[in-house]
Amino acid sequence: MAVTDAQNPVIGETTCGSLLHQLQQIWDEVGESDEERDKMLLQLEQECLDVYKRKVDQAAKSRAHLLHALADAKSELSRLLSALGEKNFVGVPEKTMGTIKEQLAAIDPVLEQLWRQKEERIKEFSDVQSQIQKICAEIAGNLKLNEQGGTPTVDEADLSLKKLDEFHVQLQELQKEKSERLHKVLDFVSTVHDLCAVLGMDFFSTITEVHPSLNDSVGVQSKSISNDTLSRLAKTVLALKEDKKQRLQKLQELAVQLIDLWNLMDTPADERSLFDHVTCNISSSVDEVTVPGALALDLIEQAEVEVERLDQLKASRMKEIALKKQAELEEIYARVHIEIDSEAAREKIMFLIDSGNIEPSELLADMDNQIVKAKEEALSRKDILDKVEKWMSACEEESWLEDYNRDENRYNSSRGAHLNLKRAEKARILVNKIPGLVESLVAKTRAWEEDRGMSFTYDGVPLLAMLDEYAMLRQDREEEKRRMRGQKKFHEQLNTEQEAMFGSRPSPSPGRPSLGSKKVVGPRTNGGANGTPSRRLSMSAHQNGVKSTTKDGKRDTHRPVAPLNYVAISKEDAASHVSGTDTIPASP
Repeated sequence: MAVTDAQNPVIGETTCGSLLHQLQQIWDEVGESDEERDKMLLQLEQECLDVYKRKVDQAAKSRAHLLHALADAKSELSRLLSALGEKNFVGVPEKTMGTIKEQLAAIDPVLEQLWRQKEERIKEFSDVQSQIQKICAEIAGNLKLNEQGGTPTVDEADLSLKKLDEFHVQLQELQKEKSERLHKVLDFVSTVHDLCAVLGMDFFSTITEVHPSLNDSVGVQSKSISNDTLSRLAKTVLALKEDKKQRLQKLQELAVQLIDLWNLMDTPADERSLFDHVTCNISSSVDEVTVPGALALDLIEQAEVEVERLDQLKASRMKEIALKKQAELEEIYARVHIEIDSEAAREKIMFLIDSGNIEPSELLADMDNQIVKAKEEALSRKDILDKVEKWMSACEEESWLEDYNRDENRYNSSRGAHLNLKRAEKARILVNKIPGLVESLVAKTRAWEEDRGMSFTYDGVPLLAMLDEYAMLRQDREEEKRRMRGQKKFHEQLNTEQEAMFGSRPSPSPGRPSLGSKKVVGPRTNGGANGTPSRRLSMSAHQNGVKSTTKDGKRDTHRPVAPLNYVAISKEDAASHVSGTDTIPASP
């Protein structure tokens, strides 16, 4: 096998041909035979073939390896694109072009980019799933389990954006639910805090009993939001509200008792002010009581102790309290002119208290009922008593008017004459209303008696009897007036006849008054010496303790108990009455 220099790729370098030429020279010098030379050349050729064969095998293996790598790269590319959900990824070679290494070189950057994207996507999935897992654990109430759970397993077969968006939607829903639950928890905690403050309870022990994470020292995001926590918080709030309601009801009952006892025993204002924090909520609703400590147990106990103290004090002052109520009852009856046996009532009260046959509270309650009934009775008599007052006032004015009409100097220009004249005009108007007033009073009194089934008395005297006697006196008065007018007419006629028979009467001497001008000193026409009515009514009324009542409710013993004059006289009748009495001599 000859190798020429023309086959040498680079002249001057050691090549197979140069080496073979050197070997031939050596053989020539040595004198190797052609057989040996051929044998050695065959050996060299075989060794060269073995080398080429090994190289070919290596090249084939390398090609197979590259093809396998290319196939793996393409498979990885497809898997990554599928996992990432990338259908049209920029940079992926569209067709198979170039050598194997060129193809691998084209795929490798794409794979590296997809691997980085996969790692980032796995991290995103892990973060989202971790948050979902944490919130689910919080809602389930497994906070410790969530802390020990570690990183959640990510499904690398589906790392698509669609799947990631589904996790994000789920996370947003859970975050919204967590926010709502946390808001409820904080509302419950705030309510428990306010209730504990009003009730004077320890908020820390109360709230940590529900769940330790609800303490103020724990961050908001670390508080338990589980169903169990919400349920226990709701039950706690309900229990505290019920406790608040019961305590307020108890405190209001104590406040009412305190006020009743204070009013009963006339407790001074400075002593009452010590319990203003109790009585200030007497009419408050449950929601209106928000002052810290307003319903604390020690405050309620303090009020209970005070009520018990006042109850004991009330028992010791029972007689004084009972007599005070009896005085109030007597005052009510006195204002409406109802007579009661005060002495007997007071003796009975003393006997009941001393004997112990009745509880003090029952006795006071019975007296309170009597006072209520007395007030109702007074209210039913008010209209009639007002008319009786007007009737008596009108009769007083009538009496004054008669005295005024008898005064011969009433028209003189004396001091105060014009005032008396105005009063007389008003008195005549009032006197003319007496008959209608009496008629209305009789009708109302009878209606009252029919409705009540009992007699209407005025300081022990039946009012209708007083009115009937008034009518009788009025009739007597009218008859007396007619008799006096007849006597006057008779005397005038007699004087006329005497003048006709004996001539005119001589005029009286200047120093001697005539009989006709002489003022009558005899009794008044209504039976009294000074214009008072018949003694029959006034005496009977006096014997029965009749007294009038002033506007302020006090008894006035100076006012007449019955009308002083029971007949309404017009201005003309009064004038004729005065002139008639002047012409009649006094009876012997």
